[in-house]
Amino acid sequence: MRVTVDYPVSVRGYDPSLLAPEGMRRIATAAEDAGLDAIAFTEHPAPSKRWLDAGGHEALDVTAALSFCAAVTERLRLHSYLLVLPYRNPFLTAKSVATVDVLSGGRMTLVAGAGYMKSEFKALGVPFENRNDLFDEALEVLRGAWTQTPYTFQGGAFEADAIAPLPRPVQKPDGPPIWIGGNSARARRRAAEHQGWSPLLIDETLSRTTRTRALSSVKELAQAISSVRDMAADIQGKDARLDVQVQTPQSGWLRTGGSAEEHREHLGRLVEAGVTWFVIQPPGDSVSATAEALARYGEVLSAF
Repeated sequence: MRVTVDYPVSVRGYDPSLLAPEGMRRIATAAEDAGLDAIAFTEHPAPSKRWLDAGGHEALDVTAALSFCAAVTERLRLHSYLLVLPYRNPFLTAKSVATVDVLSGGRMTLVAGAGYMKSEFKALGVPFENRNDLFDEALEVLRGAWTQTPYTFQGGAFEADAIAPLPRPVQKPDGPPIWIGGNSARARRRAAEHQGWSPLLIDETLSRTTRTRALSSVKELAQAISSVRDMAADIQGKDARLDVQVQTPQSGWLRTGGSAEEHREHLGRLVEAGVTWFVIQPPGDSVSATAEALARYGEVLSAF
């Protein structure tokens, strides 16, 4: 089991020092020193005040934050958890993600979603009802821009004529892994066509908020993973490798506390279900509290 650290800017009332250069440097290096595997930032460039007041969270620019973490670490992978592809021109996304991959020596993973906040789409001038078509078009552009020079593309919303989007990403043969976020049938199909799936273990209430299907038990998750892997084998061949990164109610364990033994048991059930990556959400009370929590989690994992 590998672990992604969800940077605690998403914690309500987080310590502002977490956004200072030295604070972020300490958290990134603490994650690496603890033996954890990736650091992640999510995307909300223009959330509504109403959403924030109702329990939403602040967010940094994803690729800028990941570039900073790349500069202060050596091994840690860099996850966009997640990047909403329909929010922007896919050629700009391809350039931003490739830049992080180049500057990190090939440590970028693009975890992507179609988005769910109507108000944010409106603020960015993107039709909410077109988000799935824009998402699929972006996926096609990313691979093309990362692998073909010159690259020509004609889509429903974007086009390019013999462009040269260089330099290419470091990771070969076709750029950073693309993992698809979301629980829907459409998200599962997309995941089977790429390198990973990033579902949420959530109940019906949260599924309505995030506009994705509920996955309420590890047993149900295991069945879904098996189905996605079968689709991947059909689409990509029997040797297809599919990572699965999951967020569950236990992702907040470092904030809520509880039995380490029960938490390790939960991780064990996830591994049996086919999960390869787990998202952990540390506290954001202070830089020291976050760093100490990550060190403690490394100890918990060492006994796993």
